[in-house]
Amino acid sequence: MAETVVGKLQSQEFLKARVEAGEAPSWVANHWRTFSNGLLGERNDTPFPCFFGAESVRDGDPLYTAVPSMTDKDALFEFGRTLLEYLETYQEYSERASLVTFFRPPNRSYSEAEYHESLWHILQFLHVHDPEPWPEDIPTEPDDPHWEFSFGGEPIFPTCRAPFYDERKSRYCPVGLEITFQPRPLFENLNVTADDAAGQQAREIIQGRLEDYDGVCPHADLGDWGVEGDREWVQYMLSSDENQMPDECPINVTREYPKSEVLVDGANPVADTIQ
Repeated sequence: MAETVVGKLQSQEFLKARVEAGEAPSWVANHWRTFSNGLLGERNDTPFPCFFGAESVRDGDPLYTAVPSMTDKDALFEFGRTLLEYLETYQEYSERASLVTFFRPPNRSYSEAEYHESLWHILQFLHVHDPEPWPEDIPTEPDDPHWEFSFGGEPIFPTCRAPFYDERKSRYCPVGLEITFQPRPLFENLNVTADDAAGQQAREIIQGRLEDYDGVCPHADLGDWGVEGDREWVQYMLSSDENQMPDECPINVTREYPKSEVLVDGANPVADTIQ
């Protein structure tokens, strides 16, 4: 039954059922268990800091996919199609339907630097094969406070969990790389943007929980989109060891499109994948 779990867009109900039935690959099952336990459990008598994320998992809102490689081009092409399909359907599914992406762990232990390299390889691959133009209102220079990774015409905030977070357990995944893709409309629908009073209050609560949950001060790179001095790209995979993090954002963004025809009209019908 692996073909119904890996490389497809799935509901949480479908994923959970496959895991409980023993019909998911072990690495997918391990990802799901650590992800759901992390978001729904407590640490230091504190619930998971992002209560929006925890509530969405509790209510079964996210969509999921599993990618069998962080580097294989065919696996990443299929992931690109899945991400396009997600972007076309998530708003109809739920106002909190982020895309949680589980990557098959490598055959050996990766360093923090290698996980940073893997993240940006994936994002660069998606950009190079993006069938839609980079949004006109999003700068192409990552050092601009209004820059944000975009794909399929949508600005997206990818958040990573990985094995190297020994202290920041809110970002810890013992299995391998995990990326949650959140299109900007998700934040706007929840009123958690920096220019919204309710959003600012929510962020203050989350940061307070974050310190209690992790047992360390919130990361210095945490910030808000569009705020001078803050940068989006450093927040996608927060550093644990600054010496292993890239000094500059390792992505080359251009407005030329399509750079590749591979993903043009390549997504599968929704009815074949959401179950």
